[in-house]
Amino acid sequence: MLNLKTKLINFLDRLLKKNDAHKKFMLGSVYFNEARKNYNKFKNLKEAEYKVFSQTGEDGIIDFIQNKLGIYNCKFVEIGVGDYSEANTRFIYEKSFSEGLIIDVIDNLKKKVSKNVNLWKGLLNVENTKIDIENINSILKRYNLNKKLDLFSIDIDGNDYWIIDKLTNNISKIFILEYNPTFGHNLEITVPYDKDFSRFKEHYSGCYYGASLKAMIKLMNSKGYDFIGTNNLNFNAFFVQKDLSENFSEIMNNVNDLSQYTKLHIRDSRNNKGELDYLDKKQRLEVIEDKEVVEVSNLTHRKYKIKDLISSI
Repeated sequence: MLNLKTKLINFLDRLLKKNDAHKKFMLGSVYFNEARKNYNKFKNLKEAEYKVFSQTGEDGIIDFIQNKLGIYNCKFVEIGVGDYSEANTRFIYEKSFSEGLIIDVIDNLKKKVSKNVNLWKGLLNVENTKIDIENINSILKRYNLNKKLDLFSIDIDGNDYWIIDKLTNNISKIFILEYNPTFGHNLEITVPYDKDFSRFKEHYSGCYYGASLKAMIKLMNSKGYDFIGTNNLNFNAFFVQKDLSENFSEIMNNVNDLSQYTKLHIRDSRNNKGELDYLDKKQRLEVIEDKEVVEVSNLTHRKYKIKDLISSI
């Protein structure tokens, strides 16, 4: 009897989640149909924010960029999606069932994703793997998604800089990446590469991960991209291929002052018991001051303790 009750509860839970997702999708579709009428008036990427399935307002920003570039059937790769209940590409997939690849390391990924989207409807590939600098390109090549993409998104809370460095230049028209606003706007720094990097294992606070925005922008410039802005919470950065950036000339007039994109708008730090403790930027740097970062402004890649750089951050 207990087993039957559990099955019934799980079934109803899945049904309610799918109904809720459908409502979100329909509301998002209606919103975007109206918002697109005003896209030419936007002066800042953040004006486009709207959340359907993304973590914050990335859905709206992506729709704005795609609309500007005339992308209507988006071929994509997204690394770091969880169970796909909250992801940058889910609305894209639900809208057009276009070809894509999602990658994450969580257990039973495909089964968990299938509870949130209908895999039989489209061309969504699911890869249950931990990405590193040795396997990234071979995995993309296996799915024939290693070039000529419309969108590439990566959020793995750690080795993002080093993974991106290994990607083919101009791999996609649009590129979305996560950066660490705690690392400020002045320095080009990243955590050292560690194949087994895990954000909260490296430091209980969760403040030690990824790379600075300035480091990411320089790396992306070398890959053939221009920076066009971030989300409102200042942790996801958006890029387009250099030969497409003229479509965003009005919003790119205000992107040179990187300090506006590294103001800390998230306070998701944790204490050593795993509880949120809402540290500000100064406190976050102090708690991870003995951790090392790599300075990547030149080829020497010298390592520093964060406490030796705090005054510059």
